[in-house]
This record gives sequence, C-alpha cells and structure tokens, in this order.
Amino acid sequence: MRWSIALIPTLKEPPADAVAPSHILLLRAGMIRQLGAGAYTYLPLGLRVLHKASQIVRQEMDAAGAIELLMPALQPIEIWKESGRYETYGDLLMKLTLSGGHQMCLGPTHEEVMTDLARDLINSYKQLPITMYQIQTKFRDEPRPRFGIVRTREFVMKDAYSFDADVAQLGKSYDAMYEAYCRIYDRCGLPYVIVEAESGPIGGDASHEFMVPCSTGEDRVIQCTACDYAANQERAEIGARLALATKPDLTAPPFQAVDTPGKRTIRDVCGFLKVEESTSGKLLVYLGDGKPVAVLLRGDHEANEAKVRRAIGVATLVPADPETIQKATGAPMGFLGPVNIKIPMVIDRAIAALATVVVGGNAVDVHLKGVVPGRDFPLDRVFDLRNAEAGDPCPRCGTTMVSRAALEIGHVFKLGTKYSKAMGATYLDEKGVEIPIIMGCYGIGINRIMAAAIEAGHDDNGIIWPLSLAPYQVSLIPLQVNKAEVMDLTRKLEQELEAAGVDVLTDDRDQRPGVKFKDVDLIGISLRVVIGERGLKDGSVEIKWRHEAAARNLPMATATQAILAELAEAKATHDAYCRERISARSGAATS
Repeated sequence: MRWSIALIPTLKEPPADAVAPSHILLLRAGMIRQLGAGAYTYLPLGLRVLHKASQIVRQEMDAAGAIELLMPALQPIEIWKESGRYETYGDLLMKLTLSGGHQMCLGPTHEEVMTDLARDLINSYKQLPITMYQIQTKFRDEPRPRFGIVRTREFVMKDAYSFDADVAQLGKSYDAMYEAYCRIYDRCGLPYVIVEAESGPIGGDASHEFMVPCSTGEDRVIQCTACDYAANQERAEIGARLALATKPDLTAPPFQAVDTPGKRTIRDVCGFLKVEESTSGKLLVYLGDGKPVAVLLRGDHEANEAKVRRAIGVATLVPADPETIQKATGAPMGFLGPVNIKIPMVIDRAIAALATVVVGGNAVDVHLKGVVPGRDFPLDRVFDLRNAEAGDPCPRCGTTMVSRAALEIGHVFKLGTKYSKAMGATYLDEKGVEIPIIMGCYGIGINRIMAAAIEAGHDDNGIIWPLSLAPYQVSLIPLQVNKAEVMDLTRKLEQELEAAGVDVLTDDRDQRPGVKFKDVDLIGISLRVVIGERGLKDGSVEIKWRHEAAARNLPMATATQAILAELAEAKATHDAYCRERISARSGAATS
C-alpha cells in the first residue's frame, strides 16, 4: 500500500477534547474520526487493526470448538420481557418502534436471541454440549460516552454462548472459553490480569473479567501482593483481620444526643464534632426487590451494592428516594441512624469492630455520640458490605492488597439456567425428562483490544503496536522519491515482501525525512526500513524496530531475506512466549 493513496490523516497536535492516550493517539494517527457522541468511523488504518484483532479472536474461538453464526442486531422487545431483563437493563437499551407499531430494540447483547434460537433447535441431550459465537456491532445508550473507543454507544463485540446438559459440561465449556481468551490476549500482546467479577445485568453464578491495567481504566483491580487473588472492586472481598485494633466497648457510658444544626454530611458532622470520619457511621436505605432495607457503614467507606444485594438476597437493589426513606424510617435523610431503626438492617464488619461510633439520631439536626455496636443496636446481620481498597487484607492469605486502575477487555459468565428457565429452552435427557439447558456467556470487546494495546504500548512519539495487531508490519521509507534508483529498490523490496505475505506500507510522499519518521512512529508500524542515496552508495538499507532506540544497517543485496528473518524471529519469540503462558497455566491448574 502506498501512503499517498492510503487515507492517513495524521494530526500534529493532540485534540483538545481527548484525554486517554488511546483516544489521543487513534485520532492523531488518523485511525478514527468521531461522527457523534459515542460513534466513530474507523479509517483504513484503524479498520486494519480491528480486522486483525477480530481474526485472532475468530481463530481461537474456532480452535476451541465454537461455531460462528450471525444474529440480527434488531431484536423484538418481547424476548426481553420474556427473559425479565426489559426493566433491569434500564435506559441502556436502545428502543425503537417500527412501521405497524412493532416495538424493537438494538441489541446490546444477545442472550435472549441465542436462547430463543436454542429452544428452537436443541431438543435432545445428544445435541449438547455446543458453543456458538458471533462478531457483530452492538448498541448501548451510554449516558456518558468517553475515552474514545473505550466507552461508546456503538461497538464491535464477540459474544459466545455455551449450552450444556449439566454443571460438569458447563465447567468444561467455561474452561475452554477461559483458555481461549488467554490465548487471544497472549497473541494480541496484552499485559492482562484475570479477576473475579460480578455478573451485573447479564446474570449468572460465576464470572471472570480480563483486565489491562492502565491509568485511564474505568475499573479498579484489587490484587493481593502475595498470592494470586485478584478481583474487580465490585467483587473484591476483604479478609477478616486476625486481630482487630478495637472492639465494641460494652462498658462505655450511655450514648449522648447532640445538636448538629444543618450538618447532614459525614464530613460536616465529623468536623463539627471534632471526630475522625473513621469513627462515624452512615446509614443508607435501599429498595431490595422493592422493600426498604438499611445498610450501616463506616463514614469513610463506600457501599458495594453488589455485596449488599447478595447479603440481603435480592435480585434488584436501588437507592431509596427521600420520600420513601422518610415514610419507611420516620427519619429524614442526613440524620438516619441504627438505634431503634424500623426497617431490616445489615451492618458492615468495620462498624462491628468499633469501640463506639457517631451516628444519626433519626431526628432533624440530631446525632448520637458514644453509640456502642452490639449494645445500642444489634449485630445479628454483619457482612462484608463495602468496597475493597488498597491496604485491605487479602481474603485468602491476609496479606495487604493493592488497587490499580484497569480497562476491561473481556468477560466470561456461568449463566446457569437463568435464561433457559425464563424462556423455556429445554432438552430431553436419556430418560426422556425435560430439563432446562445450562448456559454460559463469553464476551470480548474488539474495539477495546485496540484501545488496551495502545494504553499498554505507547511513548511520547506515538503508538507501539504488537506485531500481531500493527496495521502494517513494515514501513518502507524512500528518502528521495524523485530519484529513480531509490524508488526502484523501494519497489523491489515492496514486491518481494508482499509476495512473502508481509503487510507493507510505502511512504511515497515527497516530504522531509523527519516528517516521515515522525508519522511512521506515530502510527506505530513495527519495522521501519529506510532507503536513501547514501545507503545506495554504501550498499545498505537502514532498519529500526518501533520499540528500539537505535537503527542499524543491512546489506542491500540480502535486505529482503534479512527483513523476513527479523520478522520470523520476532514472531517465533512471541509464539514461544505464548507457549510458555499456556504451559504456566496448565501447571497452575494441575498443581
């Protein structure tokens, strides 16, 4: 491909509204252009990367035994109501009305469509197990699209669904997809971490996320520094400390009611009373499956709604509005407390470890000092209910954990029978008994592979693509495009490399060498080959890998063979790395 016809509109300056490195560099490298909020056009270079990522995904899914198909993006609302997700998915679902009044939506995911297909096609245990997948555009009405292609309203996703007869079969299907994901991300050269995760609106029993640590990641990974425990913040558990610094002081004097005029927030109350926020408590009210429930946390901690939902055993959990809170508790927001609370209450473990605590007095402008957990309110429902943070103990070994920002690039779920029961997807077993099919769900954001590769691989000069994702593997840069001998050698190298299956981009622009070098570094092509008059006199060409600082010369007569050998060695090194990763995972699984 010649640069002059390739449509590569590079930018010298970073766009004013871009923050994430991947967003800035994809725009500057001429790979994407924004059409509207959360909607991007993939220009030729960006599309090549997207296709390469898709091809790696497709190859590994096929190798794992999954079958590819393509489902409609346009879905009838009825199947969403049938599964019970029409309400729970909320405003993310893009709804529309077709001619004739038919209610439809643009698919954000395809559990319902795939379950509908399975109940139509699968009727016997002899047809199980089976895993099917697609690579397709999805739509979600993200309220705050940001970070370029990281969070958009329209995106490309690989979603796969396994159908199994029993839990043992599901385990094997899940493991096959889990390992396929590892191979995909290994081949893409991504420094990923696998973490325990919540299933969210998808539903299900168990799940893992694949994360790439980066400064602009929207998620947080909580990871042990000693063992292999890792989870996203939504899922991360907090280990019980072997020795609590304090315990409830059952001999303390009775609590006191104090006036706190206009002090509703934890910061204001603690500042007014001159106490640490870590010795205060805040009481939150939620509606769990529509019924009010109170959650008591330390003032400096944040509630983890997934943990709360599991602790009280509900399917849905939403914050209660002020009117509902007043009606349920008889107390106003800002002054709620656990003493004589009128609704069911769950308590975080950190509160149960305090000697005394400052809490709301369930009356306007009143708080209580010296309240003793277990004496002044019961400790019969104590759970881990808060977000894990850096410094918390690991739930497995007790070692201090760290927290890192990360970008989610894939997610695998054990769905169980959530959808098959709701939608009547069953099979007949050996005895002719009708049984709900057990399902798994496995998603990869293809766009996010691109973004994550840049977040993990860039420098001040631009993108550093892994060889497997680079839009072109080799860039040929003739320095004097008006010199026949320079262009003759350039064309010869181009033809020989392309005949060997190498992706080549030739910069045939009549530009200064510095401009060409800056552009090729910006777009991140793996291997740069420079052809110039000086090299012709010396009988050499110059090569430089994008990730290396120094260039070196190759003999002109054997340049093509040497370049092919360099590429083969780089690929062999990466293939060996992937094999080592597979071997390490196998060893960990059997140890």
